[in-house]
Amino acid sequence: MLTGELRSQIDAIWNAFWSGGISNPLEVMEQITYLLFIRRLDETHTLEEGRALVLKLPMENRVFPTGKDARGRPYDDLRWSRFKNFAPAEMFTVVGEHVFPFLRTMGGDGSTYSHHMKDARFTIPTPGLLAKVVDMLDHVAMDDRDTKGDIYEYMLGKIASAGQNGQFRTPRHIIKLMVELTAPTARDVICDPASGTCGFLVAAGEYLREKHPEVLSDANARWHFHHAMFHGYDFDHTMLRIGSMNMALHGVENPDIR
Repeated sequence: MLTGELRSQIDAIWNAFWSGGISNPLEVMEQITYLLFIRRLDETHTLEEGRALVLKLPMENRVFPTGKDARGRPYDDLRWSRFKNFAPAEMFTVVGEHVFPFLRTMGGDGSTYSHHMKDARFTIPTPGLLAKVVDMLDHVAMDDRDTKGDIYEYMLGKIASAGQNGQFRTPRHIIKLMVELTAPTARDVICDPASGTCGFLVAAGEYLREKHPEVLSDANARWHFHHAMFHGYDFDHTMLRIGSMNMALHGVENPDIR
């Protein structure tokens, strides 16, 4: 469950978008999703750096290449931990003209998240708003899977409460009931043909972690869980992006969301 402090942090980020000129809740969610993805890329890269340092080996899976991008900006400047310290105007340039084009080229790595970032659009209107939101998101503690998932679920709830987009959200208690009625096992393949924000797939994953812990302790079952178990379909690209990120933040590495 989210603490009161985390809720108020998310509410403040949401309000910053609204007062900064983005009033469509789906667009707010989409821009937050991009920023969370960018932060996650940097965390993944940092983890790889640490591993390479400890093992005294070269980095195998670099997220950010060495050298500079096509516009001459060092790839290191595209990392969250670097650009979050830039002045607002420079941060706005780096994110808009370098980070987002970089995101759009990432589809080649085969992951579902990268695939849905290939038409990423940066629509935050001012340097001031970007700097404010990056600073606020940087102070949101997203250390463990449960917290990440709860934060994202809380933000998704804001889409529903905003009115016209409520059709994307089935209430949590109904999702939970349906998953318990179907009682998935570690060997099943799970499909949601109208997945939206992937609430059903997330709930199925959480159910399996709780009822069938072998899904993560056995090597074959773990591979199946992360790469072959979950399939979700939607016609809305924004929903695909948001649903993919929802799965990522709930700890599923490569679901089939398309």
